[in-house]
Amino acid sequence: MITFKKIRFCNFLSTGNNFTEINFVDATTTLIMGSNGSGKSTLLDALCFGLFNKAFRKITKNQLVNSTNGKGSVVEVEFETNNNNWKVRRGIKPSIFEIYKDGKILDQLSSVNDQQDWLEKNVLKLNYKSFTQIVILGSASFVPFMQLTASNRREIVEDLLDIKIFSSMNIILKEKLKVANDKVKDLNTKHGSLEEKYSMQNNFLLEIERNGRETMDKKQEYIDKLHKETDVLTDKNSDLLEYIEVEIKPELESLSSSKKTLKKLSDIKAKLEQRIQTIGTEYNFFKENTVCPTCTQSIENQFRLDKIADIEKKSKEFNDGYGELEDTINVEQEKEKKFLTYSTEITKLNNEISNNHVNISGINRQIKNLRKEIQDIANKLEKKNSERVLLDELEKKIKKVETDRSKYKELYSYYEFTQGLLKDGGVKKKIVKKYLPLMNNQINKYLQMMDLFINFNLDEEFNETIKTPIHEDFSYSSFSEGEKMRINLALLFTWREIAKMKNSVSTNLLILDEVFDSSLDGNGIDYFTKIIRYILTDANILVISHKTDEMIDLFDKTIKFDKVKGFSKIISS
Repeated sequence: MITFKKIRFCNFLSTGNNFTEINFVDATTTLIMGSNGSGKSTLLDALCFGLFNKAFRKITKNQLVNSTNGKGSVVEVEFETNNNNWKVRRGIKPSIFEIYKDGKILDQLSSVNDQQDWLEKNVLKLNYKSFTQIVILGSASFVPFMQLTASNRREIVEDLLDIKIFSSMNIILKEKLKVANDKVKDLNTKHGSLEEKYSMQNNFLLEIERNGRETMDKKQEYIDKLHKETDVLTDKNSDLLEYIEVEIKPELESLSSSKKTLKKLSDIKAKLEQRIQTIGTEYNFFKENTVCPTCTQSIENQFRLDKIADIEKKSKEFNDGYGELEDTINVEQEKEKKFLTYSTEITKLNNEISNNHVNISGINRQIKNLRKEIQDIANKLEKKNSERVLLDELEKKIKKVETDRSKYKELYSYYEFTQGLLKDGGVKKKIVKKYLPLMNNQINKYLQMMDLFINFNLDEEFNETIKTPIHEDFSYSSFSEGEKMRINLALLFTWREIAKMKNSVSTNLLILDEVFDSSLDGNGIDYFTKIIRYILTDANILVISHKTDEMIDLFDKTIKFDKVKGFSKIISS
């Protein structure tokens, strides 16, 4: 059982630098009152944050820090379990998460998530969902059991009945199933590989015994054939090299100067063309002009005619030379074409020679491999006994793999059968089925105590069946908010009773946040207070409410919150 003793918090939501402390065990029933926004419900968020690193209401972690001071938010929760005193200290800005056992701080785990998981599984023995179902009933963020999903309902009941161990075992078993299945697959693969090797070895021995010499002869014949192919390729390369050296290279050497000659002739041609163009311009000038267009003086006619005749003579000489030059260029261009043709042919022949060399190398590798195979056969013919030993070893390995595979198949079948027992429809179903009558009986008992006379039953999937004196078939959603609250309370009391009976997540603490303020009428309040005063005698119950006038005399202790200079404080207790 967990006995919650006290909680302290500062700079948390609307509280300031000074710690607000609430003692859970100094009174059986405590009324927490105050106006709206005074900080009454801060207790719920502080308790959930301290234990589970999340608020009870829908508030982000950054919003939990007091907005005025902006840092130093700290929550400390003290409780006892198994004769050990524990304290969880958690803070924001700076981040703090410390766990104390009997006054000594424990070594922190590698990550916050790992440490939180350890706290829930090994110390609290419950998670956030279960905590909010058996410790806190609130009107704001609380999700009633009947509004949870089927998986969440099952998780809570498994916590209460202390049967989550079967789920953990099932997770471990799944891994073992996977390992066994993988092992069977590996052994199947190994078995297939060994059988293939055995078959190959056996066939090899038979081949050696029957066809060893014949195979060697055939391989030798093939080697001889390959030698002839290399001889043909070698001779062909010799012929090609001789053709290149004797026939083509001399021609190339004789034509090698044609490129330079062609460039020089092209330069001369360009200069000659420029000169012919200049003479043509001069000829047109004297042919068309009798007066100088620059100085406007007359050009003597005889001078002009002599100049034209001289230009015509030069022009004829240049044109004759230009024709001869073009003929020479054409001859050199033909030589250049021949040079390129011979060069291309040499490249082609060299490629052919190179390919022949590649083929010769490949054939030589084949010959080398064939000779090795012949030598291997010859060696194995001499060592047939050692090959027989290898075959026997393979046979032993196959038998061992078959034995191991049979063992893992049997283990897999055992795990598979056990997993069937650990699934929701197995052992857990039988345990739940055993406790369902007790659960339903307790739920209906508390409903009748709160003057709600209905027949409420949960099935093995935790779906409800409700019968009323008026209606044969009803559902949770069909009731008024006040009636729903009575059902929620009946479930809360039942879960606490089951937890106490199983000693799984039993606790002294019960906090009710504004339960009376909207959903319970006067009779409901009266019935409920009788339950908490006379039935839940071993609990420390805290009720947060606005209805102080109607309820203040019903409680052993009252705590009043109020805002003082903008901060929430306890002004009386």
